[in-house]
Amino acid sequence: MGLLSDPNRRRALINLLTRLNAPICGMPVDWLVKTMQARGLEVFTQSFSRTLPFPDENKERYMVKGTNVYGILRAPRAPRTEALVLSAPCSLGDNNNQAVGLLITLAQYFRNQIYWAKDIIFLVNEHDLIGMQAWLEGYHHTNTTGMDWSPLQGRGGSIQAALSLELSSDVITSLDLVLEGLNGQLPNLDLVNLFYAFCQKIGVVCTIQGKLQKNDWDSLSGYSHAVQTMMLMVLKQASGRPWGDHGLFLRYHIEAATIKGINSLRPYKTDATTIGRLLEGMYRKLNNLLERLHQSYFFYLMPSLSHFVSIGYYMPAFGLLAVILLLRALDLWVQLATPPQTEDGVADIDQSSPGVLSVLTPLVISHATGVALYTLPIRFQEMAVEHFPVSETEAVVLTAITIYTAGLALPHNTHRYMPGTLLKLVSVLYLAVLLGCTALINFSLGFILAITLVPVAAFITPHVPKVLSAFILVILSPACTLLFSVFFFQELQEMPISFQDGLLLYLSVISQGVLDHSLYGSLVYPLISLLVYPCWLLFWNILFWK
Repeated sequence: MGLLSDPNRRRALINLLTRLNAPICGMPVDWLVKTMQARGLEVFTQSFSRTLPFPDENKERYMVKGTNVYGILRAPRAPRTEALVLSAPCSLGDNNNQAVGLLITLAQYFRNQIYWAKDIIFLVNEHDLIGMQAWLEGYHHTNTTGMDWSPLQGRGGSIQAALSLELSSDVITSLDLVLEGLNGQLPNLDLVNLFYAFCQKIGVVCTIQGKLQKNDWDSLSGYSHAVQTMMLMVLKQASGRPWGDHGLFLRYHIEAATIKGINSLRPYKTDATTIGRLLEGMYRKLNNLLERLHQSYFFYLMPSLSHFVSIGYYMPAFGLLAVILLLRALDLWVQLATPPQTEDGVADIDQSSPGVLSVLTPLVISHATGVALYTLPIRFQEMAVEHFPVSETEAVVLTAITIYTAGLALPHNTHRYMPGTLLKLVSVLYLAVLLGCTALINFSLGFILAITLVPVAAFITPHVPKVLSAFILVILSPACTLLFSVFFFQELQEMPISFQDGLLLYLSVISQGVLDHSLYGSLVYPLISLLVYPCWLLFWNILFWK
């Protein structure tokens, strides 16, 4: 662990970081290429472009063009069939110049070592996730998002692990580990343990979800702090979006995480040399891997960096909610199997045996509404902009809200001989299968949906009070669940906002969900619009069954 022990190397790092702090317009591609080549790397560039389906008002971009720069340090002691990646996003301004400078310095230091058994790729990607998506698609010869990119001229071995470095301030007080990836995927727990072990060894203050672990773990305040940290992870995972550049690596079964250096105004300071020692230690450990990380958990929740909740503990909670649906379905099946009695005590066979096809009409109408919610907001944005004084992004969000609200006016009596029992049986079984499949892909999303939709499936019948039940049904709808989650997330982050700001953030979250699906392949938006919302409409239909 002799990184930067030489005063000359330390002085060179300081000079490099000072030059990088100068304001720049775009990414300095030529400078990066020359600097990496001077460090003895094989340097290549990749250009890419992408036109967004509608402008991203959060980052003020629509037609995105950029260049990725990466250098490959070839392994001197192995056949070069495996590789590790260290990346740093670089965009307008000087938001992450510290990380880029540290990456280049590490490249120079790694170049002078002879123990590397894997190729090490140093990647500086432009336009954060979009640039990373282009590079990964080019590296693996896939194109799942329709992005235009130039083929990679240089390639290393099969990527075993990756780390993304983000330093948001010149003064770093702690390192925050970001784990949540695309569609709720998480890296192997061994990567988390590796980061935590080296932080403890070097003496670096480390956090998760931006929260520092309390020493009084067994106290009431300690438990409360752990629950808040774990709920933050649940909400982030349920969003399905990648919370760092590492989130796109997980799609290719590459264990990855993002390390964020933050200035949290704590009485600690961590210099670039210490962060470099941490990264050097982690990469030397990953360099010794004989196989991919797979011995530990892939499904877990983190109340702190030193504790985790495995799938064997939190999955039974979801199972108990699913049992409610199965018991309710069994009760409805028994009701259908028992023919109703007439006044003379004779079973009315005609009324007791409606065909299964009689539920086809509400199913088709509900799912047609879901298809409209999925396809029309983007397709009708130009028409909405022409007729209303709104931007393209506002047009997409408002069109989605309009279609969502219009679904409440669906016809509620499509077959005069069909009791609501059969439709509810189909709806309950549909919901049980939907939640089960969702929990297997993204437990946090499946659990949140189960908490809100299982009570609806349990008590909604055509015979309950209409007004009160309709109010409860709307409160527990997917749209309101998202609204409550936005405010709850801000409270957990200790950044409460007003109701008006919360509504604006809510609209922004909707637009970001549509963009994440179009740009990176997030499944949350199509899942909600094509499956969850139609299923909720079926229960809305049951409530107003005449």
